[in-house]
Amino acid sequence: MNTSDPTAYVDDPSPGSGRLPPRSAFASDVPTIALDAAWRFRLAPGLDELTDGFAEAAFDDEGWDLLQVPSCWQMAGLPGSQRYGTPAYTNISYPFPVDPPRTPEQNPTGEYRHRFDVPADFPRDRAVLRFEGVDSAFAVWLNGVRLGDGKGSRLPTEFDASAALRPGRNLLAVRVHQWSSGSYLEDQDMWWLSGIFRPVSVIARGLEDYFVRADYDHTTGRGSLSVTTTAPATTRLTVPGLALHEVDPAGPHIVAGVIPWSADQPRLYTGELVTDDGEHIPLRIGFRTIAVTDGVLTANGRPLTFHGVNRHEWHPLTGRTLSEATMLDDVLLMKRHNINAVRASHYPPDRRFLDLCDEHGLWVIDEGDLETHGFEPGGWRGNPSDDPSWLPAVLDRTQRLVERDKNHPCIAVWSVGNESGTGSNLAAAAAWIRERDDTRLIHYEGDHESCSYTDLYSQMYTGLEELERIGRHREPPTPDPADDAHRRSLPFILCEYAHAMGNGPGGLADYQDVIDTHPRLAGGFVWEWIDHGISRTAPDGTPFHAYGGDFGEEIHDGNFVCDGLLFPDRTPSPALAEFKKVIEPVRIRVDMAERVLHLHNRYHARDTRHLRFLWTLEEDGRPVCGGDLTVALRPGDRATLPWPSDLAAAVDATVKADSGCDAWLTVSARLAHDESWAPAGHEVAWTQGTVTTGRYDEPVTSAAPLVRSGSLTLGPGQFDPRTGVLRRLGELDLHGPQLEIWRAPIDNDLINVAGEPQITAWRREGLDRMKHRTLNVRPDNHGVVVTARLAAAGSQCGLRVVYRWTAPDTGNSPQPHQLRLQVTVTPEGDWPVPLPRLGVALSLPGDDADVEWLGLGPGEAYKDSDTAARLGWYRSSVSAMQTPYVRPQENGNRRHVRQARIARAGRSGFLIAGDPHIDLTVRPWSTAALAAANHTHELRRDGRIHVHLDHDHHGLGSAACGPELPASHALHAVPAQFTLHFSVD
Repeated sequence: MNTSDPTAYVDDPSPGSGRLPPRSAFASDVPTIALDAAWRFRLAPGLDELTDGFAEAAFDDEGWDLLQVPSCWQMAGLPGSQRYGTPAYTNISYPFPVDPPRTPEQNPTGEYRHRFDVPADFPRDRAVLRFEGVDSAFAVWLNGVRLGDGKGSRLPTEFDASAALRPGRNLLAVRVHQWSSGSYLEDQDMWWLSGIFRPVSVIARGLEDYFVRADYDHTTGRGSLSVTTTAPATTRLTVPGLALHEVDPAGPHIVAGVIPWSADQPRLYTGELVTDDGEHIPLRIGFRTIAVTDGVLTANGRPLTFHGVNRHEWHPLTGRTLSEATMLDDVLLMKRHNINAVRASHYPPDRRFLDLCDEHGLWVIDEGDLETHGFEPGGWRGNPSDDPSWLPAVLDRTQRLVERDKNHPCIAVWSVGNESGTGSNLAAAAAWIRERDDTRLIHYEGDHESCSYTDLYSQMYTGLEELERIGRHREPPTPDPADDAHRRSLPFILCEYAHAMGNGPGGLADYQDVIDTHPRLAGGFVWEWIDHGISRTAPDGTPFHAYGGDFGEEIHDGNFVCDGLLFPDRTPSPALAEFKKVIEPVRIRVDMAERVLHLHNRYHARDTRHLRFLWTLEEDGRPVCGGDLTVALRPGDRATLPWPSDLAAAVDATVKADSGCDAWLTVSARLAHDESWAPAGHEVAWTQGTVTTGRYDEPVTSAAPLVRSGSLTLGPGQFDPRTGVLRRLGELDLHGPQLEIWRAPIDNDLINVAGEPQITAWRREGLDRMKHRTLNVRPDNHGVVVTARLAAAGSQCGLRVVYRWTAPDTGNSPQPHQLRLQVTVTPEGDWPVPLPRLGVALSLPGDDADVEWLGLGPGEAYKDSDTAARLGWYRSSVSAMQTPYVRPQENGNRRHVRQARIARAGRSGFLIAGDPHIDLTVRPWSTAALAAANHTHELRRDGRIHVHLDHDHHGLGSAACGPELPASHALHAVPAQFTLHFSVD
């Protein structure tokens, strides 16, 4: 490093200077001074515009702004406008020239100053200044004394402050650079943000470090506890729950009958270390053993399957700065949605998050602060992962990861990093981990060809067919026989799958079926937990969430940063409900023919005694009766239970009544008592079975249409005699229905990492500009038959459609008149593409309305994402039925609707019935408006309520960052017929 240049450390690839060795993050009763507060702040545009003498006590900073620490400076001023630069999002590309280790000349630098008081009795001789996270490189002065500099943004850095700290008033000055050599190691598919974004404190360092090893022997039920400390031998350990009182921490202490820690049952034994100088360190000890046994991932001797999510740290107002309350919200939401594991993508999380995972029960893959993905477009040329000059930096990040987090029982796996190619530095990092901690496994997806330094075979976005082959140990061989044999001996995990971008992912149930079938498959982690939208306010005051490109970035990756199971405000998306259902820990299946329940306890370590099982019989959404079930299953067990007598009798009575209504049985598993993460009554699993199905009795006779000059009437319907379009139903003004096949493209239509996106073929064939041409309107004695063709300019392909309208001849009956529509669709020509949707669309006057329906709900569902939808009677408003994806797109479909009613306040209701069912979407804007909007605030109501009644949909899939949509979920252009009933009340 050039010592004559005071900022030479910025571009130097070394990890830093003046830092103390890494150690575990732990609580203690030693004195601590928290420095989180409003600091004086100035943003310099570059290194040549830094403030001379800013670290001196005499420097006058009264004219500087105040900026909260911790925070990300680009987020200051939101949701209105930015005060200090702007966020920038890229997925792979570095937002600066790739010229390692050099960084841009224009390198924004935040200069911070903070005055704080130190009590006279503070033990200054042991003072340590601790930064939990600073992005990207920084240098520190205390009372004008330079303590050192550091990199590794998502890792703690400690400096010896004993010589510079003084009683009374102190001045801390910090220079933080947006770009540094460390930025080449932090290309982690997220917003590029800068600042002191995690807490800062001064600690009177006592015990240097300790390492808890708490193994569990599942064959004997014994635990082995050993705590290695850097303190004198007189340090004592007490764990009342293990009957250990003031013992030598080193042990090993063999304890019989311990309850092992698992995500299902996160048993923590509270203990304490007491040093000879009286320092008290609280411990939370969890016994567990992670291993690979006969090619299967196991925890505590039992096979372990990850039902996980990838989690970036994000808040739409504060960026990567999270409060503990926000972290707790995340953990509780995960637990309430049956998630049992988190991959800390792609850096170590705030240490407090791991405390919460220990407490409430989440397995963690803890990942190093390392990703060099931006080197891949250049063929990995110059990649730091294989450059010896970067070895100290790579090892430093690995060591700080492991040392900080080594005492958390929730951590099952260390991950070296993400998407950094392969190379000797990664191998060295894995070797160091293996030497330091042999109680956990090692993960790195980028080495999936050989797995030479990993304990898990890992891939991203593997297709179903390939996943099936891997489950059977039949994946293609690697060139080296030894590597091939090693890889085939390993468990397989999907470290990323099911890209949750926009409306999707589809196919979660398909993946889970394959995972459940093959013991080698140890589960996976959905990408990802939360949309990284940034809160903004439109000029008219409407709030919305911004994404890549909304801040004038030179290069960006658009809304690819919005790919989570939560919306930015932490509202669960429909995909999270789907994931919860797919991975539910108890599987229940109703067998109507045999009158039994099939149950499978899928918990890793817990029996079902903590659950209450209930059954309910409903007719058209009305509960008829219900009761409790007795279910006692050990983890992994299956059982077949006969129906209780009262359930069997109730079903018999319903069937015998033959009322023509829809009747179904729902069985639910709910928490019997409060848990740390949810109250009693919280539902963890459910199923339904159909008892009877409603039916439509066809009228014996049909009314004949009435044809007059300029009008065509059939029953309650008035039609345009030229086009055959229904214009009025009773007193209700409407337009339609007409055949519709287009949908506002979802993100998985618009993007395809593996090839051509679906939207390209759709637009090439003109599916977004289809024209409806009426060929014939023919009244007859049985109704009205309208023949039409749907086709696009320049295309020889089309869809011939026949609308057959009939109305029952009710004579003088007071029953409301109905219209029946049978739609027959016949493809013409050689269709080279699937259809986005197939159904009819119509519109009614109004901006909003109440909607009631009997069908699947309560949320949206599509053909490859409907596991979480259950049959019932639901009520909502048109507004509430819209799913607010950050980038507007097709949404809000309610699947398998038997009956529906749409009504504005004080107006007649428009009734729809499927025969037997139809998919229903109701919107306050058109498909064209939905497709044209880039943000939610751009959607404007047009005075019409737009209704889609669909026979089928093209699947959602995960193609934006995953495999092609399976053919089984595609909507092929084949002959189809469906029937609808319309009326008003």
